[in-house]
Amino acid sequence: MTVYAARLATLRDHLRSHGLDGFVVPLTDEYLSEYVGSYAQRLAWLTGFEGSAGSAVVLADRAAIFTDGRYTLQVREQVDGTAWDYVAVPQTPVAEWLGAHAPAGARIGYDPWLHTAAWVAEATVALAARDATLVAVEANPVDAIWHDRPAPSPARLRVQDEALAGASSAAKRGAIADWLTDRRADAVVLSALDSIAWLLNVRGSDVAHTPVALAYAILHADGATDLFVAPDKVDDTVRQHLGNAVRLHDRTAFAAALGDFAGRRVAVDPAGAVAAIGAALAAGGATLVAERDPVLLAKAIKNPVEIAGHRAASLRDGAAVSRFLRWAEEALPGGTETELSAAARLLAFRQEGGLLLDTSFATISATGAHGASPHYHVTPESDAPILPGQLYLIDSGGQYADGTTDITRVLPVGAPTAEMRDRFTRVLRGHIAVATAIFPDGTPGSQLDSFARRPLWEAGLDYGHGTGHGIGAYLSVHEGPQRIASPLYPGGQSLEPLRAGMMLSNEPGYYKPGEYGIRIENLVLTVPCAIPGGDAERAMLAFETLTTVPIERDLIDTALLSDAELDWLNTYHATVERALAPLLTGADADWLARKCAPLGR
Repeated sequence: MTVYAARLATLRDHLRSHGLDGFVVPLTDEYLSEYVGSYAQRLAWLTGFEGSAGSAVVLADRAAIFTDGRYTLQVREQVDGTAWDYVAVPQTPVAEWLGAHAPAGARIGYDPWLHTAAWVAEATVALAARDATLVAVEANPVDAIWHDRPAPSPARLRVQDEALAGASSAAKRGAIADWLTDRRADAVVLSALDSIAWLLNVRGSDVAHTPVALAYAILHADGATDLFVAPDKVDDTVRQHLGNAVRLHDRTAFAAALGDFAGRRVAVDPAGAVAAIGAALAAGGATLVAERDPVLLAKAIKNPVEIAGHRAASLRDGAAVSRFLRWAEEALPGGTETELSAAARLLAFRQEGGLLLDTSFATISATGAHGASPHYHVTPESDAPILPGQLYLIDSGGQYADGTTDITRVLPVGAPTAEMRDRFTRVLRGHIAVATAIFPDGTPGSQLDSFARRPLWEAGLDYGHGTGHGIGAYLSVHEGPQRIASPLYPGGQSLEPLRAGMMLSNEPGYYKPGEYGIRIENLVLTVPCAIPGGDAERAMLAFETLTTVPIERDLIDTALLSDAELDWLNTYHATVERALAPLLTGADADWLARKCAPLGR
């Protein structure tokens, strides 16, 4: 019996002894974070799945793991198909599966600190059709059998200086207080870790790759804020920075504090807060005001200081990635490097600058067939040699005090096939279509998603993920609420209006199972766009590309590019060369000049 089979059997025994016929295990934490600390990696511990999105359901006689199209290959490599059914979402949501497979009259457990109230309502209805019941547990059963479960990180909070944040915490809190007044609300509960970090101008080290601290906050209509965080995480410097208007409490006191709002109106994000928060407020006599986390939009629209910081971070990151690509072009055809060794070399180039604080996510270093899994995570067990004839995909990013970066590049190891060049060029055309888009202020990102897909669709091809995500200012590499995505792909439709100051990724791709993957990713800034002769009353927006790294010219079939597309590519490369030339010397500078030389027919 494997270790994962033993854990599954132990969980079933525990559920049975506690009168439960099943249990739902999501990949999240009590803050509904995308990336979670090691203490909250319950899904990985139970199943072996190491992706960043998924859920599982354990019943007495069967178990299922739910992942989206980004992880179709990865979940089959990491999770035992004899013990687990593979279920695709969003085609089959967890609640729907429960409604079809839970035994009649079953009691299905869930942790109310890991699910939204909307999910609880959906699952309750689905189970009722089978006369089954959803049961909130006081203690998570996975935690009860995970005897060597890591403790939450003890790392201390750090001040994010106003010179990097661009606005004081007091000013930010004042703006949210005004928001509460407009809605006749007395307080707002904030549980998203990056919202709290941005609001209070603090950062932490409690989650790998994301500079946040485990905390909750309640902001009142007068701007005063209660911060619930482990006492040992706050030193005198942070206390002085927060000031008297931010009252400190132990994180363990948060649940009880929610019962102190009898007769008051409290705003809670129904999509961003766990069910337990709303339940505790309601039990204490508060009136819940369903409103989206007010920090989300404020955080998404970057101020001039944040934009300037990102430009600086992007430039130094571009120099490091370019140095890596020059090294890779020479080293990889030798066949002696692997996915892990290449990722380590890129990290070393970033670290040489002396300003890297962390990577912004686990680097996706994927060669050959591994590249066809969009969120592939290399491990010592899966580490593959990079061999001639393959495409090598590297998706990575850095965390710097002044900005967060994210970039994907693909390079051929040896001579690429005609098909590889065709697919790469179609992805490039889609990338250019987004980069050059002009659209009315307030256009939702979903309306731009098809721009990136058209060149692939014309050849009967597609990719199974969104085209773009928001990005934080030394915060989360995936930041909402803005995205470029349609309802047909993981994450669903993005109806959030795009506004000037929002940063997003532009990353179409193509993935051929068993052979290779292609993705071209730059970060872009949404900017005002004046159209000569246009309607003066209609504000228009466009994208400014921020990433400064050459796009692999040996994979481009210029015959497939229009004149306008070729002009964009040559202009982009000229911009990259101007930006990076002062930062690169010797062989790196020679490589840059060669890679950025104008392409013709």
